[in-house]
Amino acid sequence: MPDTRPTFRDLLALRSYIRFWGTRLLGTAATQMLMVAIGWQMYDLTGSAWDLGLVGLYQFAPALLLTLLAGHAADRFNRARIVAICLGVDAVSAIMLVTATEGHWVTRDLLLGISVVLGMVRAFQMPAQQSLVPSLVPPAMLPRAMAFSSAGLQAAIIGGPALGGLIFVAGASAVYATSAVLFIGGCLLMAGLRYNYTPQARAPMSLDSLFAGVRFIWQRKPVLGAISLDLFAVLLGGAVALLPMFAKDILHTGPWGLGLLRASPALGALVTSVILTRWPLERRVGPRLLAAVAIFGVATLVFAFSRNLVLSMAALAVTGAMDMVSVVVRQTLVQLETPDAMRGRVSAVNSVFIGASNQLGEFESGATAALLGPVGSVVLGGVGTIAVALCWRRLFPELAQRDRLN
Repeated sequence: MPDTRPTFRDLLALRSYIRFWGTRLLGTAATQMLMVAIGWQMYDLTGSAWDLGLVGLYQFAPALLLTLLAGHAADRFNRARIVAICLGVDAVSAIMLVTATEGHWVTRDLLLGISVVLGMVRAFQMPAQQSLVPSLVPPAMLPRAMAFSSAGLQAAIIGGPALGGLIFVAGASAVYATSAVLFIGGCLLMAGLRYNYTPQARAPMSLDSLFAGVRFIWQRKPVLGAISLDLFAVLLGGAVALLPMFAKDILHTGPWGLGLLRASPALGALVTSVILTRWPLERRVGPRLLAAVAIFGVATLVFAFSRNLVLSMAALAVTGAMDMVSVVVRQTLVQLETPDAMRGRVSAVNSVFIGASNQLGEFESGATAALLGPVGSVVLGGVGTIAVALCWRRLFPELAQRDRLN
């Protein structure tokens, strides 16, 4: 019998999905460029590492506080319009930074205020964006669509900062202006996106409706297992936060070596996402998910004990690759297990869990490094990640034995 499974060419024929993919690529690249310029300009203005940290905190705090409200909005209103509005606000913010820089009235407080706006926008954009994909592709195509979307995301994460750094040679205004153009392009693409949207009944917002996503995740053990597995793996495996220490004190390399180390996980993730786009995971997804997390832990241990730059880069590339396997399986599983009317709220909770684990993971790495040194901190993280994979195999048997995503 002929193979009737959907192919990558079938995915490319879905115009609404390609519009979404292009929007995400442009928006992510623009955001990465914007943050490079804001960080550089902030440090140029104040010379304070504390202020650099505040830029990240001022973005994360609104995203945390507005998560439940943003998820509720994603389930009530047209998700494509929410994303388009968010990109429009991003564009206005970038244009304001161009004006302030050219007019020589850019200040520390302005940059922190813009950071708050970007955090608020991100809170609404992420759940709407994540919950939109299942409405654009058939269920059988979702694993491939998630992998291809992740490939574009990783390409933007790698290319955005590099392009921003190159353009910064012409000044911060040039980076802000380029970001504004990309945001506007993404906004226009998303504004023209059409999908099968059914307006929800305007039920009054309540604490029960806001916390419905949390309750749903708690009741669906495979979803809870997948999200919490990723949460603890990221929390414990935060070696990236210590890369400057490893580059300088252990591998004895300069800024160029640090750049290579930072790029390695993203490169591994990009290659893996391309592979998963071509050959999506179809069988034994539960065991492969747990195996990927365990291998992530082993690669973290290799990095901890390595004294060779190339070996360290290879180990970090493996962590990025295994993390991508985990991300694709988790995101696909969460979207397939969640009814469309709940996807916004569930995606919002998922987003804040991952965001919190990234922030807390960096803190955990720094705190344990202060006590155990950088090598001890990363060894502890690697062992902890392997232990989590083994524990989750017993705690969540439905997830561990899961054969197919759909």
